[in-house]
Amino acid sequence: MRKPVLTIFYQFNPWNATIGGIQTLINTFIKYAPSEFQVRLVGTGVDPKKPVGEWQQAEFAGREINFLPLFTLQNDNVRNLIPTTLKYTAALLGRDFASDFMHFHRIEPTIAAINWQGEKTLFIHNDIRTQMQATGNKKAILWRRFPAAYFALEGLLVRQFSQILSCNTDAAQLYKQRYPTLQDRVAYIKNSFDNEIFYPLTEDERIVKRKELAARLGVDEETRFVLFAGRLHPQKDPILLVRAFAALTVSNVHLLIAGDGELGAEICAETAKLGISHRVTMLGALTQDKLAQIHRVCNAFVLSSAYEGLPLVVLEALGSGTPVVTTECGETPKLLSADSGVVCSERTPACIADALRKVLLHPADYPTQSCVQTAKPYAASTVVQQVYNEMWNRWEQRASAVAVQV
Repeated sequence: MRKPVLTIFYQFNPWNATIGGIQTLINTFIKYAPSEFQVRLVGTGVDPKKPVGEWQQAEFAGREINFLPLFTLQNDNVRNLIPTTLKYTAALLGRDFASDFMHFHRIEPTIAAINWQGEKTLFIHNDIRTQMQATGNKKAILWRRFPAAYFALEGLLVRQFSQILSCNTDAAQLYKQRYPTLQDRVAYIKNSFDNEIFYPLTEDERIVKRKELAARLGVDEETRFVLFAGRLHPQKDPILLVRAFAALTVSNVHLLIAGDGELGAEICAETAKLGISHRVTMLGALTQDKLAQIHRVCNAFVLSSAYEGLPLVVLEALGSGTPVVTTECGETPKLLSADSGVVCSERTPACIADALRKVLLHPADYPTQSCVQTAKPYAASTVVQQVYNEMWNRWEQRASAVAVQV
């Protein structure tokens, strides 16, 4: 019997260092794919000298895959004049990537897939309703300027999916309400982190590694570290975090910002304006391995987002034994226990600073083991394997049905 084919569609290159929950999730699906599946990725290229639009045999995380870059995109964290999703969708038009299984992480590209044959799954990564209603820069999410147009497009495309999976329970409920005839196709799915990469150190190891990091950055060896990791984008609101950090009245604390995006220059300007540039280090985009090393030595991780699904980076922090301070967004407040983090009741600098103060001054209240236990049910080796098992069962059922007909 031939192998079932899974084709994953998203506008990124897995070999290019980037930060983003969607990218990380796809990488995990590739890494933990059972050998019984043939995996294909339709993404983007990085090197303008290399051909695009052609299938390539490649290896990622020890797994052989087929990779097709549709066009060259050197930095998927920075928006261009023409939205990347629009370019990606246009590049798919007129092609046919019909497969046994197809995974989509944005709905717009599925315009090209309406007539493709095979089982299609749409992953919903954010709370769509909150995303559309969020205040602030409407250019950050272009659809926020035209919500009626977005939902009209969604209504035309959504019925082609065999499954609609959301890592946000509110979003899953919204889709069941909006499309009552599709309720059986909508489900909540746990996001998952790679527990082979994100794991804790012993307390003694953590102290040693923290002092080594302090030495590399040229700060006091007793410095405590607060980490932000994600796209430097209005959704993640790193400016709010910077202002909260400036309001933090705790000595010997340093803020690490890992990521890339359009707000990089604005963050630097804001830290200078607030007089805290010497207490903030911009790390840029990091590989998963390097990010994991930073997670393991930090005293706290902060999520300052306006809206979310369930950010992988939160699970990665907890899996590394690091407590989380979060705004009231997405699934994170429902996930955290009293001894693995603090949920801010308000999205204000003062409230976030107060939450950080609790975690930094009372580390014994947020022990490593509690953080790890909170993340444990979301380990990729369990969650992703379950998804593949269910796909395999459906594949076998279809194969048996065909055999009976023959």
